[in-house]
Amino acid sequence: MSSPSSDVTAPPAMPERPSARALPNGLAAFLVFFSSGAVLVLETVALRLVGPYVGVTLQVTSSVIGIALAAIAYGAWSGGWLADRRNPRTLLAPALVLAGIATAVTLPVVRYAGEVLRGGAATAILLLVALAVFVPAALLAAVTPLVVKLQLADLRRTGQVVGRLSGIGTLGGITATLGTGFVLVAALPSTVILFALAASLGLTGLGLGVWLRRQDRAELPGPARAKVALAVLGLVGAGLTTVAPNPCDIETAYHCASVETDPGRGSGRTLLLNSAQHSYVDLADPTHLEYAYTRWIGAVADVVAPAGQRLDALHLGGGGFTVPRYLTATRPGTDNVVFEIDGGLVELGERELGVRQGPDLRAVVGDARMLVAGEATDSRDLVVGDAFGHLVVPWHLATREMAAEIRRVTRPGGVYVQNVIDYPPLRFIRSELATVAAEFRHVAVIAPAAALAGQEGANFLIVASDAPLPLDAIRDRLVDLREGATLLAGAELTAFVGGALVLTDDYAPVDQLLATA
Repeated sequence: MSSPSSDVTAPPAMPERPSARALPNGLAAFLVFFSSGAVLVLETVALRLVGPYVGVTLQVTSSVIGIALAAIAYGAWSGGWLADRRNPRTLLAPALVLAGIATAVTLPVVRYAGEVLRGGAATAILLLVALAVFVPAALLAAVTPLVVKLQLADLRRTGQVVGRLSGIGTLGGITATLGTGFVLVAALPSTVILFALAASLGLTGLGLGVWLRRQDRAELPGPARAKVALAVLGLVGAGLTTVAPNPCDIETAYHCASVETDPGRGSGRTLLLNSAQHSYVDLADPTHLEYAYTRWIGAVADVVAPAGQRLDALHLGGGGFTVPRYLTATRPGTDNVVFEIDGGLVELGERELGVRQGPDLRAVVGDARMLVAGEATDSRDLVVGDAFGHLVVPWHLATREMAAEIRRVTRPGGVYVQNVIDYPPLRFIRSELATVAAEFRHVAVIAPAAALAGQEGANFLIVASDAPLPLDAIRDRLVDLREGATLLAGAELTAFVGGALVLTDDYAPVDQLLATA
């Protein structure tokens, strides 16, 4: 008797879909390394692209990181989904070419959109960053899962393949981050970096497409019209950059900088950093102080020391070197040392703003927090704090620990003046006053009356010393200026500051304090 199973005919096995052939290991590693690195180049350069329009704040930096991560997540998910439904060999080259085109189009898109989205509103920041990063980063993030799918020919080596390619992708990102931050940004304008990246992606995609076509002996999918359209789109994107509004005369390692001539004063020059007015210099008259806060600094300097007496002055932030030039002109023999983090600004000042280094002016390139630590104790009569990242005082220059270092450097009868910009509800200026007052015995603030009342944003000048301040004399000078500036000190200042947070290295939410309610 036959077994019961002998009469059962097994259904014919379904033919398996032939798997796509794997790439050579070296090529697979290169594609993952290159595409992952390109995403990080985009992320780093995006900060330079959007900075002139929305500033360089913690919110902007967080937005760039967050949008880039979102693009990576969406691109990786989409790439994996497509890899399971299409032959990845047919998708790799188009992904790279499209990423190159999107990168080329990014610059004109951001520049046109930036003119419309100027300001620090959260929606404007997120939208502009998304326009700068999302599409090319998502396309590039899709490359890795496509490559991984091709390389998974042996399920026994799945962990090894995925781990190796994941590690290579991470190394690509690390290499690109360090290379862009330390080398590319310092050596090349953002325009050059982006177009070089776009060209590299496009040429890599085209070269890969040609190689795969020869290997597979078949034309990769895609009608000729589509390929022509993509090529035209890339050329149009590159062409738009030549006519897109450019907010920079030069790009330094830290700023998009430009110098404008004052139409009402032939010798006047305005320095703009990231499209914001930063300094005003009169090439013919260094005693001309255009901005109110510089006149307040001049008034304090003129009051705290006899007219014409030389000073040992330290300036945290150079910008247009307006105040050092003023002190040299009004107090011959003054020793001005300027700590400026951006060497490109020093060069720009020497080239276009009349800055001349010599015995009375020395510019030291570096971070003011680091450089102040190397200054001798009780070595300066006047310390001027005027360092900004866009419109924000860098947080590490606004803490109690920094104020303690400045107090150490300032002579017992010396004065520290710090320029601060704030807007209603004035949380940052109150905290900064509380922070400086935690170190200096005597503190005052100068600002327009309307700003102190919380009705408008403005510059605020903090004045601090361990010796009693000549308040009446400063008030008289402010009256002479006829600008409506008010000086608060004593009980009035205490009431203004209230219970404001003292900023420390451990906790200094400067950007959040500056956010308008």
